[in-house]
Parts: sequence; C-alpha cells; structure tokens
Amino acid sequence: MKAIRLAFCLFSAFVLATMTSHAAGDEDFQTFLKKFTSSASFQYSRLKFPMKSPITLLDDDGETEKTFSFTKEKWPLLDKESLTEGNITEEEGGIYISKYTVNEPTHKEFEAGYEESEASLRVVFELIAGKWYVTDCYSDWYNLDLPVSELNETIRSVQEENKAFQKANP
Repeated sequence: MKAIRLAFCLFSAFVLATMTSHAAGDEDFQTFLKKFTSSASFQYSRLKFPMKSPITLLDDDGETEKTFSFTKEKWPLLDKESLTEGNITEEEGGIYISKYTVNEPTHKEFEAGYEESEASLRVVFELIAGKWYVTDCYSDWYNLDLPVSELNETIRSVQEENKAFQKANP
C-alpha cells in the first residue's frame, strides 16, 4: 500500500512539474502586449497573415460584397492606447468601451467601440508554441461603408500612419 501511495505521489509530482514548466515557458501576455504596442518591427513579427477574416467591402454598385485578404500592407499598427481597456465618456454623450471579451490563458479577444454600436476594433490573440500572435482582426479602417474604389487610398493612408508609428517606435 505504501509503495502504491509513493508511486502515486511521485507521478503526481511529475505531472505537476511538467505542467508548471510548460506554463513557465509561455510568454507572459502583458509583457508581450507592451512590446507589441511599442515596437513596429516586433508587432509585424507577431502577426499571422493573412488574417483569418478577410476584409469585406461593398462594391461600387452599393449591394455586392467583395472580400480581400487582410495582408501586411493593409495592417494598421496598433499603439498602447488602441489596446487599453476602459470606458471613455465623450462630450457628445457617447461611451467608448474597450475591453477583452475573451480572456483565456491561450486565447484573448479585444474589442473597442461605442456602446450600443458594432465594434470598431476587434483583435484576436492566440498563444502558439509559447508565443503570442495576432491571428485575426477587424478594423474600422476597412468597414462596409468603405467603397471598393477607395480601398487603395485607404491603404495608402494606413501606410502613412504606420510610417509615423515606425519612426517613433522602431
């Protein structure tokens, strides 16, 4: 009986040590997020392109939807303010809410937008092989109100904003 109990204790200790060492090897999300929002090169290295969800826009006829892969050239670099949780009451009376709607150990979803409205930003983070990556995103830069004919100009605007971010946060 003592041998069985000892074997069980040793096995339990082994399992616990294995689980602890695995979790200890995983990147801390808050440390990742700080680096992600303060370094353009790091941010680009942690994006899985194309994003899972494509960009969907209305064709110039105003009825037909067209989809485009969400690729690196379309990515709007995200700063700390973009991914900070909180509620901000605007002077006009609207409340801008930003929060993690899913906050699991290996999967997180951040959403931001005005109360009673669709999210203007949705970012999905996944822990892959011990490192955090963005695997999906919705950005108001590319919403259904944007006509397909204006996509290239919007991409140029995003890239200009990105250049400013890169200059300040290489």
